[in-house]
Amino acid sequence: MPYSEKVYGEHSYEVLTSSREGLQRQSDHFATEQRHDTDGYNVIPFGYCTYRNRSDDGKFTFNMNKISENGIVSKFYPVFTFENANSEFMIEYLNSSENIKKKLAVLAVGTSQVVLSFEALKKAQFPIPCKAEQDRIAALLECINRRIVAQSKIVDSLKKYKRGLLQGIFNELINRYTKRSLKEVTILFADGDWIESKDQAQNGIRLIQTGNIGFGVYLDKPQNAKYISEETFYRMKCLEVMAGDILISRLPDPAGRACIVPETRQRLITAVDCTIVRVDKTVLDRGFLLQFLCSEQYLKTVGSFLAGGTRQRISRKNLEEIKVPYPPLETQKHYGIFLSKIDCRIENAEATLQRLKEVRHCMMQQLFI
Repeated sequence: MPYSEKVYGEHSYEVLTSSREGLQRQSDHFATEQRHDTDGYNVIPFGYCTYRNRSDDGKFTFNMNKISENGIVSKFYPVFTFENANSEFMIEYLNSSENIKKKLAVLAVGTSQVVLSFEALKKAQFPIPCKAEQDRIAALLECINRRIVAQSKIVDSLKKYKRGLLQGIFNELINRYTKRSLKEVTILFADGDWIESKDQAQNGIRLIQTGNIGFGVYLDKPQNAKYISEETFYRMKCLEVMAGDILISRLPDPAGRACIVPETRQRLITAVDCTIVRVDKTVLDRGFLLQFLCSEQYLKTVGSFLAGGTRQRISRKNLEEIKVPYPPLETQKHYGIFLSKIDCRIENAEATLQRLKEVRHCMMQQLFI
């Protein structure tokens, strides 16, 4: 059943956005307040549903308002509720059933951007269980959804806690101890190799790319793995990457990501947009250095170094000159171990969140074949 109340002129409504990540406050979705004319926007009461009726890829996401008692959405977002059906069940059903998605794609009209009108949606017919069964399924899904939300908050809180720790610790260390450049405190500081597509092979020596570098974490992506042959390795005199080396991405999105290369049986090289940093363990703790390379102080500095036109990057010279606080080795190890324990807690919390999402996905596959 459609809901047709609209808003005009001055108002106190929150502007909401129906996205594929859910219904969100527009200020959260765009990370800032948007300025535009809201005349004719649709009021969406709490518990009512909506969707963006235009799509570039023929896919549509349906959302329920669970965040605002006083919300409005774009005039292109129909607002409605279900009669004689459980709204939460129906939203999950529309978003999860592959058969439903295919039917909706057929009902949408247009060329480069297709439109699924509310009239077309109303006429669509789907097999659905009785209301009592809908209620039971919705209650089950609500339980796991709440658990996922709670676990997401745990992950976010731990990450926020870690950011605060990093900022406080390195503010103190920067003010208390002498600082030395990255070039001074490393025994190897070099860029990776320029590997063109014609140099790549089906197997051989693994090529690490910037996409393998996360914030303090090496992202192994075997499905996207690229290689060069040993013949190419020796012909080009490539620099081999060793376990324990720190890799720094010199590309944006964002700039300066760094990770430690894990133990592996594979031989490794890295692409030219990665810088290889190797430390002398007798004078510098690599765990401590990695934590510094995750700190706000470092990331702000490298962000200011981005240069270039369509393909921005950080120069190796700028990286070499970044100043690192240089406390005694035992102090470095203490902070490196302490902060790595926080990383382990974050990793475990993220793994739990991923398992919950996988459980939910399996449930949806079984429920909405």
